[in-house]
Amino acid sequence: MLPRVMEATHVRLGRFDRKVRRETAHGHLLGVDEVGRGCVAGPVVAAAVVLPERPRLAGLDDSKQLPRAERERLAIEIRAQAIAWAFAFVGPRGIERHNIRGASLIAMRRAVHRAVRRFPGPAFVLVDGVDVIPGVDLPQRSVIEGDGTSLAIAAASVLAKTVRDAFMIRLGLEFPLYGFERHKGYGTEEHLEALDVHGPCTWHRYTFSPVAQMSLFSIA
Repeated sequence: MLPRVMEATHVRLGRFDRKVRRETAHGHLLGVDEVGRGCVAGPVVAAAVVLPERPRLAGLDDSKQLPRAERERLAIEIRAQAIAWAFAFVGPRGIERHNIRGASLIAMRRAVHRAVRRFPGPAFVLVDGVDVIPGVDLPQRSVIEGDGTSLAIAAASVLAKTVRDAFMIRLGLEFPLYGFERHKGYGTEEHLEALDVHGPCTWHRYTFSPVAQMSLFSIA
């Protein structure tokens, strides 16, 4: 039995997706979300997920509302139940080249294309945020705060978050001076202190504050 609040959230998110299916006459929805926009290090990661019409994903919600253990449990269930899923990275140099909004949309486009190759049937794309995705030849709708509104987008948010967190933990082993495995590239006090002492490494975003304010790059 789900706790009452979790059950209500699951029902609400599922209700939104069913409404979109009725309005668009599409049997399948492809949810898309990204994580890592606000970091000063690491990639931006997008995920795309096509769920069955009635998935059994107890407790699914916006990844930001879930504890780590619950996200990891749900990520396993999402991969097992999804009709198709995929993810894509854009690293720091790509973020600097395209800006964070552009890089996020590139990662989303790549994730959608990879998911569609695994599920070539018709789908309606639900995108978290204010933008639809350029270069995607499918009907789309952007949904502000979609990861807390749509079951398909919430599933994508959980996959994107768990994939990126796992990558940052591995990056912490390669660059142990920065504590990436703990803060995941966000500008925490620990991270900023490490930047002051050691300078940035190749996975830092050189155009982002406070890295951009450093007069010399000491590339680790």
